[in-house]
Amino acid sequence: MRIGILSYHFPPEPAFIPGSLAEELAARGHEVRVLTGFPEYPGGQVYPGWRQRWRHQTRSERLTVRRVPRYPGGDGSAPAAGWLSFAATAALVGRRYLRGVDALYVFQRPAVTFAAVGLLRSLGPVPTVLHVQEVAAAEDPARLGGSRRWSERMGAGLRRLYREAGMVAVSAPSMRELVLAGGARPDRVRTVLNWTDERLFRPAEPGPAARRLIRRDGRCVVMHAGTIGARQGLETAVRAAAALGDRMDLVLVGSGAEEGRVRGLAAELGAENVRFVARRSPADMPQLYAAADYQLVMLRDRPELRGTVPGKLQAALSCAAPVVVSAGGDTAELVERARAGLSCPPEDWAALADRFWLAAAIPPAARADMGRRGRDAYLRQMSLRAGADRIEGLLHELGAMRSGTPKTRV
Repeated sequence: MRIGILSYHFPPEPAFIPGSLAEELAARGHEVRVLTGFPEYPGGQVYPGWRQRWRHQTRSERLTVRRVPRYPGGDGSAPAAGWLSFAATAALVGRRYLRGVDALYVFQRPAVTFAAVGLLRSLGPVPTVLHVQEVAAAEDPARLGGSRRWSERMGAGLRRLYREAGMVAVSAPSMRELVLAGGARPDRVRTVLNWTDERLFRPAEPGPAARRLIRRDGRCVVMHAGTIGARQGLETAVRAAAALGDRMDLVLVGSGAEEGRVRGLAAELGAENVRFVARRSPADMPQLYAAADYQLVMLRDRPELRGTVPGKLQAALSCAAPVVVSAGGDTAELVERARAGLSCPPEDWAALADRFWLAAAIPPAARADMGRRGRDAYLRQMSLRAGADRIEGLLHELGAMRSGTPKTRV
């Protein structure tokens, strides 16, 4: 097939889902054309060595990447300017660049909504798979500088995409109800779970440096890696760990907007078993995962987060790390079904303290079994191969529907 891919971000930005999918589809023999912008995330400035210009195209044997100019900082202080500028340049270039594709895959984040609407309008009846990553956040006025008008325009754009896409793939099972409420047809919604960067996140042995950083004695170590932000609610984890004293250590690796608040709470509670480690390179993380006993996955108790599966879950499972989950909805259900760790309701420090106590009591051999089951579940349901199989199947199904040949459901 000739497959077009539309994504606001693309490697060398940390956008491994559209990037690895493009490479995988090309390796399977498809001709893949990617339409994206120039790399600037997360700093909001175009990467050193890059210059925005109209005619920038790279090509390998079956993969072509065309980049179009846009206002930088589209995920930062001025999102609307970045999103609308990308919509204009993508529609202008995409009509010719993507002409003749058999199907279009759209990596659907809020930033790409207007561009996708414009492309579908200009390309005509091109079968489209819309892979939805966020729903509620896209309609949150706070994401658009507090503008209700932009929020309404975003909502209208999403509803149009849900109606016009040939298939809507949701990245978490509970997201299905949200896209149905937005106008998607029930018979055209499928679940395609996200995968992780498998070139980095796989089982590893911890080196001496990783052990020194994460462990300080024989106590059980529960590690949280990633953003310390409002969505995670790590104050709950600090209170739970403080209640257990020297029975376990909680190690928080990373940083974020709420780091000062979380550090302050740990100091206020005298939680000497809570330690903070500065952000590390992604390449270092598999060894740090292996040096800890469990990975902690946390989400606040908010309706929009119940249909969210944070990327740290796939990373932990791919590394065969057992997990402790303080979240509701899909995240907890996936872990419980795989028997890959322990879970409790979100924002309940007493329940989480109970899970920490049980985690410390579980023998190392049983923890390793949890990790192996999680790894097996990842390979079956969440891996690049599994995701690419499903997306390729949807693209073929749309092609069959368009040509009138019998279709195979996936």
